[in-house]
Amino acid sequence: MTLSRRKLPPLNALRAFEVSGRRLNFRAAAEELGVTQGAVAQQVRALEEHLGQTLFQRLPRGLALTSQGATYLMDVTRAFDTLGDATGRLLERPTTVTISVTPTFAAKLLIPRLAELNAALPGVELRTVATETLSDFDRDQVDIAVRLARPPFPSGLQAKLLFHQELIAVASPHLTKDLPLPLSAERLRQLPLLHDAHDHWPLFLRTGGRLSGAVFSQTTLALDAALAGQGVALACRAFVAGDLETGRLVQVTDKTMTKGPSYFLVRKRSPPLFDSTDAVWEWCLSRLALDND
Repeated sequence: MTLSRRKLPPLNALRAFEVSGRRLNFRAAAEELGVTQGAVAQQVRALEEHLGQTLFQRLPRGLALTSQGATYLMDVTRAFDTLGDATGRLLERPTTVTISVTPTFAAKLLIPRLAELNAALPGVELRTVATETLSDFDRDQVDIAVRLARPPFPSGLQAKLLFHQELIAVASPHLTKDLPLPLSAERLRQLPLLHDAHDHWPLFLRTGGRLSGAVFSQTTLALDAALAGQGVALACRAFVAGDLETGRLVQVTDKTMTKGPSYFLVRKRSPPLFDSTDAVWEWCLSRLALDND
């Protein structure tokens, strides 16, 4: 039969019994626990009364466990060992910091730098939530968020600009290998255009109406299609900087367009519970922010 937790003996009494049972001496138990000998004896006596069982024989020079006490001691010691092991595992775990980012930001900027973050902050375990939905810091248990936003921000939030949204047209060099770059706007319209949910192409090309081409729910999918040579994607320069540097993508026209809102690093102004949140915040500012005028 399992007792209700409300009927279990007090923890202090169990600790006094467990130490006394190991040491078989109230004085030695008191020294280990950092309390008086009388306090230990009183706790053990209270435990015996609570259980209705005699756990020790009081001898002139120490203690002896009764048969009931010896059996109970084995179980209580096992329980304290379990608590100790659980606490040790908890303390050994790295501190978790949760960051909420858009899927494209995660795929193009954060994930490629995770090894760098782990090397810089070995005691931190970063939990990444990739979603287009704005996070509620308390409800979603998010410590830091990266979002497209426009200032001003609510007074309860701290925000730092990471970079503005500078849009450029990019494609695989295999798609444009026979074309002279940069392309004119007219020539660009003749290529297959890849659209994301933001669909900035009409504004970028200064044309009205719907433009043909494949449509994707996320920018990262449109960029994957561009990398596969399926067409031209319109994306924030920050997200394709690595692919441009390695030659996996090329900028097909000199035209750029800076479009609001911008990408901000955001968190609650209340002091964070762990120093590791500050560490991840500073790392993001140093490694993910671009120089902005």
